[in-house]
Amino acid sequence: MSEQVSKLQSLRADGLARWAAMAPRERRLATAAAWLAGLTLLVLVGVRPAWRTLSQAPLQLREVDAQLDQMRRLADESTALRQRPPVPPAQAEAALKAATDRLGAGARLAVQPDRANLTLTNVPGEAVATWLEEARVGARARPLEANLQQVKPGVYSGTVVVALASAMNNR
Repeated sequence: MSEQVSKLQSLRADGLARWAAMAPRERRLATAAAWLAGLTLLVLVGVRPAWRTLSQAPLQLREVDAQLDQMRRLADESTALRQRPPVPPAQAEAALKAATDRLGAGARLAVQPDRANLTLTNVPGEAVATWLEEARVGARARPLEANLQQVKPGVYSGTVVVALASAMNNR
C-alpha cells in the first residue's frame, strides 16, 4: 500500500514539475482543455441522460394513459358482468354447445355440473377467442385453465376448462 502511495506522490511531483516548467500560454491551454474535457464529461454523464428522459416522457405518458384507459374499461366491463343476473344452468349449457358447434368438427364439449371442458383439434385462434367471448358473455363462464399448443401458425389444439356461473355463484 505504501508503495502505491509513494508512486502516486512521485507522479504528482512530476506533474507539478511539468506544470511549473510550462510557459504561461501552455498553462492556459492545458487549463482550457481540462475545463473542456470536464464540461464534456458533465454533459455526457449528467445532462444527456436527463434530456433523453425528458424527451421520452410524453410518449411514455401517452402509453401509460392508454393502458390506464384500457384497465378502466376492463374494470367497468367486469363490474357490469358481475351485476348481471346468473344464467340458469340449462341456458349456460345451451350457449356453450351453440358456441362449440360454430367451431366445427375440431371441437368437443364435455359439460359437468360446475365446469365445462372444451377439447380442440386444429382450430383457428380467432375461433377460440370468439368461443371464449361467447362463453363469458352467453354462459357467464370463467376460464379456469387452458392448455393449448400451436400446431400451425394461427391454429391450435388442446383443452380449455371454464367454470360455469351457477357454480361460481354457489361459492
